[in-house]
Amino acid sequence: MNRFLPKDKAAELLRTLEASAVRTEYDPDKHRLALLDEGGNEQVYFRLPLPLPYTGIALEKHMNYVILLIQSGSCALGYFENGRCLDHKVFRSYMVRKKQGKSQIKYLKTKGKSRAGSRVRLGETLEFFENINGRLQEYFEEHEVQRIAISCSKTLIPYLFNSKVRTPFTKDDPRLYKIPKHIHTPIYDVLLDTNRFLQCGELISLTDTGFAAVPVLQDFLDQLSSTAAAEEDLNDAYTLDDEVYITDDWEDDFTGHDPDDEEDTIEDW
Repeated sequence: MNRFLPKDKAAELLRTLEASAVRTEYDPDKHRLALLDEGGNEQVYFRLPLPLPYTGIALEKHMNYVILLIQSGSCALGYFENGRCLDHKVFRSYMVRKKQGKSQIKYLKTKGKSRAGSRVRLGETLEFFENINGRLQEYFEEHEVQRIAISCSKTLIPYLFNSKVRTPFTKDDPRLYKIPKHIHTPIYDVLLDTNRFLQCGELISLTDTGFAAVPVLQDFLDQLSSTAAAEEDLNDAYTLDDEVYITDDWEDDFTGHDPDDEEDTIEDW
């Protein structure tokens, strides 16, 4: 059972939990709280909105972050301030073997190098990551970035960090946040949808009891649902008000990649 909360309600819940006797454990890598019972067993996960710091109980007034989504042959990245995308770019590359539907990187693991087509795909792969890191370098040179939200398959991580154009952060940068969500083929709309997801809080029940396993949490949710205004907030939890986006032009046609390839979902590095 999952339930999303808008940023302000997530901040309110965090204050409620901090003022209560509920035992919690914070996981900084996943930016979430585990709500525990008296025996220390995890009952509910509370994923905090990306702009909401655990050390404070109010939303940060200014939060600059980058979202980076990479799959074989497709990347969407953007720079965001306070939830709004001020710049974005979508990159595409000929990295996929059309007949097999497999990226050249994965093909090399099983078959080794092939002929001219292989060399072309490998060349475009290298350029693909150079372009990505070049845009990232621009963001980090022009802005102070507090968070880096990333979704990238395990097979592509070495290409990202070993590119001739270096990333403006390391693999162990504490600002890195692995997006806990399946990402379809990265395009502009997917980038925006990921941004909406990251700005929401998320409650995840771990038992059959549901949120009632934590009475303080259940009371908070009951109170939230008791007013029409609260219900409207909950319905709009996945929507941003007054979105303003500056877009880049890019081609719409793209074929040859399976967005549900399990190797292209988020992996531990």
